[in-house]
Amino acid sequence: MVAGVFQPGGRLALISISNLTKKFDSVIALDDVSFSVPGGSVLGLLGHNGAGKTTVVNILSTLLKPTSGTATIAGLDVTTEGDKVRRRIGLTGQFATVDDTISGRDNLVLIARLLGASRRQAAQRADDLLTVFDLTDAAKRPVRGYSGGMRRRLDLAACLVGGPEVIFLDEPTTGLDPGARLDVWSLVESLVAQGSTVLLTTQYLEEADRLADLITVLSKGKVVASGTAAELKREIGQLSVNTVLAPGSDTGAALAALRAAGLTPVTAEQPDTIHTRVLSSADITVVVRALDSVGVRVTDVAFSEPSLDDVYLSLTPGRGATTAA
Repeated sequence: MVAGVFQPGGRLALISISNLTKKFDSVIALDDVSFSVPGGSVLGLLGHNGAGKTTVVNILSTLLKPTSGTATIAGLDVTTEGDKVRRRIGLTGQFATVDDTISGRDNLVLIARLLGASRRQAAQRADDLLTVFDLTDAAKRPVRGYSGGMRRRLDLAACLVGGPEVIFLDEPTTGLDPGARLDVWSLVESLVAQGSTVLLTTQYLEEADRLADLITVLSKGKVVASGTAAELKREIGQLSVNTVLAPGSDTGAALAALRAAGLTPVTAEQPDTIHTRVLSSADITVVVRALDSVGVRVTDVAFSEPSLDDVYLSLTPGRGATTAA
């Protein structure tokens, strides 16, 4: 049985860090960071450039030593049991690390051989992964002729050659077109469905929203929020009912009626649109009844939930939503 730390509900934490700090001379890259990732799940690690995400990945993958604190993979200490940790992990970074000058198949065979597989085992493993990642037709072509999406799929295949329990994906879809990005998302979902545990850093908030079971937000080396996407949206975001008033409606009367009902309305850039903050979707009827009570007709009513973009921007003021890497 794999070692680890049990989480509430009996799930085993395959990634666990506690009070992790990393200093580079006078620069504090990580400051007392703690979180864990249950087996068979995805943790989305968000934060602006320089927030500490890649430093976390480098420590967990044994490329860096922490200044203080502890980090374990399947119960193995990344500092004192690095050899054992490396046998259990796979890592793919922002840029493909495969060899451009040889074929996709030869790349995978080479990695398998370096990991100790026999020639026959390496060939079989390479062929299996090429099939899974839909690269069989391009298997014997030099990688320099692959598209960006094909290179990324090969890079993911390469990090899986050793059958890792834990996979680190450091911005795996950076630079890919929307179609290739969707392909990678599907592959990640397939890996998790088969039991893999994934730590994902990403600059695409919709990527974290789709893939991550849990999200941790870093800012200036500190954890500023943790939870599921739904929890973060509920705690930090704002639900609202958006109403478009019929032409000629009295906006002032509408605002007064909504305030009298105990609501908090604000006008939008369009003078005939009102955003009303609410606690749940059930408050739609409260909004409509309040407007109806003063004879204000509406042409459109929509319930709006906060997005992960809203959450990120509220936690990292002054940062754009696209700089979450």
